[in-house]
Amino acid sequence: MSILTSPRGKVEVVHCRRTESRDIFCIKNLIRKFTQKLFGRLNIIYLLEKANLAITLCNDKEEIMAHATFLDYPNWNVANQEDWVSMFWELDKELQCTPLNTLFMHLFVAVDEYSTGCCKEIIWSVFKAVPELHFIFLIVPAYMSLGSTLITVFDQVGNIPNLTFDEDFAVHICYRHSHYPQLHIRKARVEDHDDLMPIFMQHDTILRATYGEYFLAELIEAQDKENHAVVCEVEGVAVGFMSVCSRVNMELLHQCFDLGPFHGFCDPHPDDVLEQPRDLSFQGSQDISPMRSRQDSQLTVMSQELGTPEIKERYSIQMRWSNLEDIKSSRFSYVSTASSQPGDTTPFRPVYKGASSAFCVQLFCIDEKYEARSLDFMKFVFSLFPDKNFCLISLPHLTPEFVLIQNFVKVVPFNNCTLDQDLYFFHRSGLLKKIKIRLATLLDTSGVEYLISNLKLNKRILEDLKQYNDAQRDPGGTPLQAFVAEVAEQVVGIAVIRDEMDIEYIRSHYNIEDFIYFSHHQREEHAHLFHFAINPIFRHYTKFFLKEIFRLGHKSCLYYPIYPASRDGKFQSSYAHSLTSALHYLVPVRPRRQIVYPLEKLGINAPSKEVSKEPMSYALYHTNRKLTLEPKITVNARIVVVGASNVGISFLETLVFCAHLKFTNLTLISTHGLPGKKLLGSEQRKFLASDQSYTDKDHALMSLCSWVNVVVGRMTAIDRAAKHVVVSQEDIVLYDHLILCTGQQYQVPCPTGADISQHLTTRDIPEGRKQRYTGQVPRNHFTLNDEEDCLNAQIWIRNHSITTEDRQRSPVLCC
Repeated sequence: MSILTSPRGKVEVVHCRRTESRDIFCIKNLIRKFTQKLFGRLNIIYLLEKANLAITLCNDKEEIMAHATFLDYPNWNVANQEDWVSMFWELDKELQCTPLNTLFMHLFVAVDEYSTGCCKEIIWSVFKAVPELHFIFLIVPAYMSLGSTLITVFDQVGNIPNLTFDEDFAVHICYRHSHYPQLHIRKARVEDHDDLMPIFMQHDTILRATYGEYFLAELIEAQDKENHAVVCEVEGVAVGFMSVCSRVNMELLHQCFDLGPFHGFCDPHPDDVLEQPRDLSFQGSQDISPMRSRQDSQLTVMSQELGTPEIKERYSIQMRWSNLEDIKSSRFSYVSTASSQPGDTTPFRPVYKGASSAFCVQLFCIDEKYEARSLDFMKFVFSLFPDKNFCLISLPHLTPEFVLIQNFVKVVPFNNCTLDQDLYFFHRSGLLKKIKIRLATLLDTSGVEYLISNLKLNKRILEDLKQYNDAQRDPGGTPLQAFVAEVAEQVVGIAVIRDEMDIEYIRSHYNIEDFIYFSHHQREEHAHLFHFAINPIFRHYTKFFLKEIFRLGHKSCLYYPIYPASRDGKFQSSYAHSLTSALHYLVPVRPRRQIVYPLEKLGINAPSKEVSKEPMSYALYHTNRKLTLEPKITVNARIVVVGASNVGISFLETLVFCAHLKFTNLTLISTHGLPGKKLLGSEQRKFLASDQSYTDKDHALMSLCSWVNVVVGRMTAIDRAAKHVVVSQEDIVLYDHLILCTGQQYQVPCPTGADISQHLTTRDIPEGRKQRYTGQVPRNHFTLNDEEDCLNAQIWIRNHSITTEDRQRSPVLCC
């Protein structure tokens, strides 16, 4: 909330929010003739559809006071969308503008009386919403003045010609440091105590109650070589604090988290044991653990990062950089340290003998007004530990996500981890800002091959990259594009897209118009995302990578399907197991309920084949230009659902399809895991009674396996005090929120003991007997509650053929 005062003394309390489609009418009413001369005649709906960021300023009555639209390329056609950087560098050699740190204002309107205050408030909000942003450009006809409002925030830097007609345009610039400057970071002093304590008390009073009123001053005084305290200040006043320590309990971290991809946060040592001895590879229990498998354990973080579960177990990295000064001679390397064999339920734990290469953040707090600049701390604290490459933060699961942690990478815990904390890390190299996204070339092949050498789909990615370099089209003739992310002349990311040719099917079978106005997107602007992989060091640049794909590829919408694994041993699509590490940044699209058309009766009136053809049954994810700078709220709470009933599946579906929420810790406890995996045929389905709430197709359209941890087992106890459930009488699953949805199930009936030779009726059966049989169930008795039970019954019947002599042991089916 901010307060604006007009020249006549009127006061308005205003706040900024993202522009919505319902604002269009009010925005049009704010457009004046002067506005059209500055920005041209604009189609507001079309502009909002293609804008990277659109901000609306409202008063306390939700009346629109101002609006501004920002895109990542210039307006007035003064430069090509994909190549404007060189032209703007020529204006001022000291201008280090890049696609990462630059946006262009394409429209600004405001209520006349408050226009100056509204303009400054919107500019401040934009710099706060996009921390990487340094420059905002405004391009107008050279003969036009900016007027009394925009002139207060923009300065002219030169003129450039137009590509279409013979006319010059003036380029004006707005600098971040004039509105939301980078924070000054320094070592903390005892006198900072009085500035910082009010900030701490706004967030937490437990520290003072536990450690005393002057705990902060004592912490600052206790600084030494291993402990440092730093502050950020604005105009001489401390507005943020961070305490860091180089003493890290590495033994505990090695026991609780899978640190193999990061070499255990330790320096390499000759005595490191990184691979499991071959003679021990196949030792271990052969029983299937009711807890999550090694593959499933990756779901806590990597399920959202890498899409389908088949990919997760092979995705590992190891960073070998030591110092930023040596960056050009170093390598971002993907080195697999996992060597567990199939069937080995006890994962191998590497042993690291090297010194710790990590320090941790012990305490952090910053004024809410400046929290968007939290990452400014990191360069300074890394300079305090020149021999450390990782900064670690551990947080309770229920801690709301804050700005600083959004730049960190979450570490995958082991199955048996009972630590009530999430672990995050940030690598020193993540401070680099000179990341470049460009179209791939033939020379990038070796870099891409090195980057993805341990990914399960590396061959498919390399094949598509080769196809792009050879023909820029797939074998069917559809345009293909490949992009690489480059840092310090090294490839750190790869993306492959193809023009989406099935757009009519997507529009008719999915609610894609919940996110876009379909008519304002050209057919060639829709693209299919095949592959996306980026080094986790630079994972916080994923949105920027996607934004650059739109700009360089002249696209506005990306679609990513997740197919079910297989049916009868055959993949439904040649791309059924595509790869993406950007799934967290896409939004799930709900399927449409389809009309069953009587095609023979309709004849020539039948819908097109694109609408009526057999559904391909995949879960669809989507992003567009409007979503590239749209934040998601992360929910790390451990939500455990017991039972794969209709209610349980519906509950998980509701959470997964929340477009603006990101649930990172969903767990389902079920006897046979997620339903819909077996894809039953007609023979097996005859056994199973179904209420048609969820079919195999419905499960495929949701792809819950991409978001939900699955614990295969039966819950046998609940410890509400300790907040955990017991599975199969031995393993525990921790929770913050427990949802019990066991549903209705058939049970083995208890024999009544009636003499059937007497032809008794139900009325003649004595009452008071047990309704549920608790003794040993005969081996030819099957209770069919799910697809697993159906398959077991069918296998038994096939293995025990029914003959006249075997009538006495005929199977009994309860369903």
